[in-house]
Amino acid sequence: MNEQTRNTSRSGGRAARRAARASALPDHLRPVRPGLEGGTYKPLTQMQVERIHQAALQALETIGLADAPQSGIDYLVAAGCTLGDDGRIRFPRALVEDTIAKANRSITLFSRDGNTDLELSGAKVHYGTAGAAVSMVDVHGRKYRDSTVQDLHDAARICEQLDNIHFVQRPMVCRDIVDNLEMDLNTIYACCSGTYKHVGTSFTDPIYVAPAMELIHTIAGGEAKWRERPFVSNTNCFVVPPMKFATESCQVMEECIKAGMPILLLSAGMAGATAPSTIAGAIAQATAECLAGLVYVNAVSPGAPAIFGTWPFGLDLRTGAMSVGSGEQALLSAGCAQMHKFYGLPGGAAAGASDSKLPDMQAGWEQMCSNVMAGLSGLNMVYESAGMHSSLLGFCFESLILGDDLIGQALRCVRGIEVTDETLALDQMAQVCLGGPGHYLGTDATLSRMQADYVYPTFGDRTSPKEWVEVGKPDLIQKATDRKTEILSHPSPARFDPVLDAEIRSKFNIHLPL
Repeated sequence: MNEQTRNTSRSGGRAARRAARASALPDHLRPVRPGLEGGTYKPLTQMQVERIHQAALQALETIGLADAPQSGIDYLVAAGCTLGDDGRIRFPRALVEDTIAKANRSITLFSRDGNTDLELSGAKVHYGTAGAAVSMVDVHGRKYRDSTVQDLHDAARICEQLDNIHFVQRPMVCRDIVDNLEMDLNTIYACCSGTYKHVGTSFTDPIYVAPAMELIHTIAGGEAKWRERPFVSNTNCFVVPPMKFATESCQVMEECIKAGMPILLLSAGMAGATAPSTIAGAIAQATAECLAGLVYVNAVSPGAPAIFGTWPFGLDLRTGAMSVGSGEQALLSAGCAQMHKFYGLPGGAAAGASDSKLPDMQAGWEQMCSNVMAGLSGLNMVYESAGMHSSLLGFCFESLILGDDLIGQALRCVRGIEVTDETLALDQMAQVCLGGPGHYLGTDATLSRMQADYVYPTFGDRTSPKEWVEVGKPDLIQKATDRKTEILSHPSPARFDPVLDAEIRSKFNIHLPL
């Protein structure tokens, strides 16, 4: 091959790689994607994990939980629990350990179109929204306002376009809908008509589950199709810490289990208030409460899909105010993830939320700290990972969009470092250093891996100060606002077919305008 042919061949290869970079990478070549394996970060030693486990078993056996509904008492006593004279349900160790051994160890959270299903097992990591914020953050007016059903729908529409937001659990409540049944139904409608991704929701009363299931069956095309691919899960605060069942929520849980809906068993004690102030104690109590929930779920339906939602929060003990953006919060969630792995159960916890009122530098460090630690710990479901501010009171569209960038970097940390003959690159060193150009810029190996190995921010600014000035000193928040406006200027691809939408609106009072 002569020099001209060699140069032509080389330039042609580079042109082909440039063309490939301009198109979307297939999922298996993307540098980050849903379900990357975490688990490299372990804040607890094996002995400490065992001690937390034993403490949880002892708490269940000697303290137990109060306030179970009569139906729950019947299920749990039939399963082997005891009802004390004090009204508390106690859980024998053998029963808890048998339940752990028999529980569902791999859950698929289905999407509505089948393109973004999530497999929860092992240390596979997924990030998404969650929460019950009552306000929306206006970043330009620097103020808060009540959240609405339109806001919820718009949040789902935005999430549909964000690669690193893998699921959409309702992040705010519809404060413009005063009737609780209509709020629950419109929450489902607003989310499912905004995104194909898996949706998580809650119910305020057990009698609301039946009409909600009618709505969901209508969306799915029938009950059989729904049960084949349940694309909505129930976020269930089945306990009121410390160590009490939430009576109505348990009744909701029973109805959802019977309807074939996956359950997030959510225990959200606050360290220093409704849970012990120590990190170990808060994890132990949350573990005990979720183990009780696991026994409950399996007593209703053995093997039913349940997510082990140890979700303890921290407090600023100087004031008693909730603090979700602290290092302690990051440790709480990472330690909980270790307990999930110890049991081999699908699990979730909160990370990525901020105490800051706006998407500023404080929000950045708080959101990144807990998101990275949760991912590295192998947390299956990282809830509240983007958009949440003011200790879960406020939700911000711009922060949600910027959070997608942030989570991309967190996922790259989760992916870790691959060490192979190819990545050690001794052949490249020889080519570059022995008669080569003396640098790796533009080499075939560098160009071939620049997209598969590296995550590039969509909004983060890596320009030089000179370039930054030349392009008009772009503002990060304004860029996110522009992206929000662009997304919301188009209908969601997940919107319902007009015939289906008309059918839904004929049956239910839908508050979103056509």
